[in-house]
Amino acid sequence: MLSIGEFSQLTHLSVRTLRRYHDSGLLEPARVDPSSGYRYYAVDQIATAQVIGRLRELEVPVADVRRILHSPDPAQRAELVADHLVRLESQLDRTRAAVASLQRLLRPPTSELEVELRHTPALVVAAVEDDVERDDVLDWYAGAMAELDAVVPPGSGSPGGLYDGALFEDGRGHLLVYRPTPDPPHVGRVHPVTLPAVELALTTHVGEHHDIDVTYGELGTWVVDNALAVDGPVRETYLVGPRDTPDPTGWRTEIGWPVFRVGPG
Repeated sequence: MLSIGEFSQLTHLSVRTLRRYHDSGLLEPARVDPSSGYRYYAVDQIATAQVIGRLRELEVPVADVRRILHSPDPAQRAELVADHLVRLESQLDRTRAAVASLQRLLRPPTSELEVELRHTPALVVAAVEDDVERDDVLDWYAGAMAELDAVVPPGSGSPGGLYDGALFEDGRGHLLVYRPTPDPPHVGRVHPVTLPAVELALTTHVGEHHDIDVTYGELGTWVVDNALAVDGPVRETYLVGPRDTPDPTGWRTEIGWPVFRVGPG
């Protein structure tokens, strides 16, 4: 038997941590003295304690650690760990994206934002639309674009989307994604829509979408300073995206902010 202090030295886990593992049922001591309450551990518990330590360092939830330890199937244990690693990688990607956005915000702009005022004529499109929760936008968008890709022939023009202001203000709003086509089908959720003509202040976001909000902010600032914004959904046009190149540095998203018609000059 090893005292809790000796076991702590051998596993590099603090006494406090070992007590917490005991209280949560992750690692029961081999023996607890009934009179003194001292905890004693067996040598063959060292590896188990170190596995628990590694899993907790990776922020595996206690319930999942317990399932991993109690599962007699190595494949199931590996699957539980792999699922958590996927979640960690996703979280790491979000952290890196947030850091990149913050760095961009903190750097002074190297050049003035390029904005074009353009009259966009009415456009016939095949569309999918619905009221969507903001947290569900990416999943909804992926499903809607897959439906459009399945029924609209390639080469018909750049896809795009219209994003209602309520989506950002209230966390839920109307979202419409489309592909231009002269003869839009009516299949499943896909249906014909004629987008109205509109005057837009346009700029192009370069790269991935994790910091597209920064470009939105810059364009909005330009509109406040130089034009008269009007109510209406913001338009995005996906000039170059993942369907065109796997290299994110080549992606180009045109953002259009509705403005009051501006005359020549």
